[in-house]
Amino acid sequence: MPFREINSKMVEATVLPGQKMFSQRGAMLAYRGDVSFTPNIQGGQGGLMSMIGRRVANEATPLMTVEGSGTVMFGHGGHHIQVINLAGDTLYVEADRLLAFDGTLQQGTMFMGSQGGIMGMVRGQVTGQGLFTTTLKGHGAVAVMAHGGVIEVPIAPGREVHVDPQAYVAHHGDVRNKLSTALGWRDMVGRGSGEAFQLELSGSGAVYVQASEEKL
Repeated sequence: MPFREINSKMVEATVLPGQKMFSQRGAMLAYRGDVSFTPNIQGGQGGLMSMIGRRVANEATPLMTVEGSGTVMFGHGGHHIQVINLAGDTLYVEADRLLAFDGTLQQGTMFMGSQGGIMGMVRGQVTGQGLFTTTLKGHGAVAVMAHGGVIEVPIAPGREVHVDPQAYVAHHGDVRNKLSTALGWRDMVGRGSGEAFQLELSGSGAVYVQASEEKL
């Protein structure tokens, strides 16, 4: 179910009979046609265990099931929207970043500490981001939210990418992450908002970085 970008802060999705999609509650701006919106209590495509995982992880952003026939316009809080198309791979994204996504995608939860060990746990404590991250896997489209727009930064073997944890939005591919410490010029001049820690991503894939250090 592709999204059509209306502008940097609004997207439109076509809803077809027999198909469904999920959106964050309150994200619907307008719609045309015979479309229904139902509160989702099972955590999306991942089912009950996915819902329990997100509850434990404080990743339980309320979702709506969208079904019927028509078109729906989505946006939320005036945030910039980035559409990410998945071709069988897995997207790792903070739950509150999700605006809407295809119902065909398999939804789950991953413990970030499993990739970063103890430092992965430190990341959650220092940055305020959840230790658990929502995963979406399969073929379909995802619309995510960010402050100030998003840039996609490729990750290739031997060319790791260092990201301010506050600017991290999502990543996909065969990517490993760990938290490292560094002292930069921002810390020296009083901008100590987290730059002493860097999220290092290596492997093969891409990371999405927002043009701000603000959380949603």
